[in-house]
Amino acid sequence: MAISITQSLIDGLLMGGVYALAALGVSLIFGVMKITNFAHGALITVGMFIAYQVYTSFNINPYISLPITILIMFFIGFGIQKLTINPIISAPSHNQLLLTQGLSIVLENLLLVIFTANYKSVLLPGFDKALKVGSISVNKPKLIAFGLVVVASLGVYLLLQKTDVGHAISATSVQREGATLMGIKVPKINAIAFGIGVACAGVAGALLAPIQYISPTVGEGFQLKCFVIAVFGGLGNIWGAVVAGLIIGIVESLASLALGGSWSEMVIYLIFILVLLFKPTGLFGKKTR
Repeated sequence: MAISITQSLIDGLLMGGVYALAALGVSLIFGVMKITNFAHGALITVGMFIAYQVYTSFNINPYISLPITILIMFFIGFGIQKLTINPIISAPSHNQLLLTQGLSIVLENLLLVIFTANYKSVLLPGFDKALKVGSISVNKPKLIAFGLVVVASLGVYLLLQKTDVGHAISATSVQREGATLMGIKVPKINAIAFGIGVACAGVAGALLAPIQYISPTVGEGFQLKCFVIAVFGGLGNIWGAVVAGLIIGIVESLASLALGGSWSEMVIYLIFILVLLFKPTGLFGKKTR
């Protein structure tokens, strides 16, 4: 029993890292623009298909093609923000929610037209055998994904903390009007922040491609998980999203072991309800007026 629990903890931690990176994008977008992006799950799927297409066309595995995925996803996010979200940035929140939900539907159907409904997979030679540490098995793609998630998360942190663009993003997230008065081009910063958030979704999708089957609607499950994690960690708090993602990954894995796979989702949403009831600001969120 102890071995099974340890195995579940490791699997949950490794998957939680990928969840954390995906949710980091949701939290960053909300922190800067106060928009909950309900197209995030579909954008994770886009990242998966980019990794799949590069692999099948050029035989470049998703880990090596990550820079390509990041660039493509950043410009997709930049364009989406400029063309669709920026015009309604001051509209009521339900308009923004409906817009991003509509974008999700458009992206899913576009992928369906291009790639059909057949399930795809990325089978990497040499990655199918798990690493053995005593009685514990470690999935190679999950382990590599976790390591790259750490690098990507640190990269986003350094970008926000050590660069002029990062300082402008932070200033915009704190006080939009003040940032404008200081000469910051807020619409451009919004587009850059959205592009970074979408790039995080794309990286998460690329890292998930060797782990599970790919289909145009696979992102729907990740959409709700990302939202739960972002709220759990505190909407707008990047490190809160990372910690919450790891926790949710571990809880999901342990719940699957104890209750069965179909019940693990219920446990996650039960946690979500409890957070909303007793600490709606999340683990690291702060109350604001």
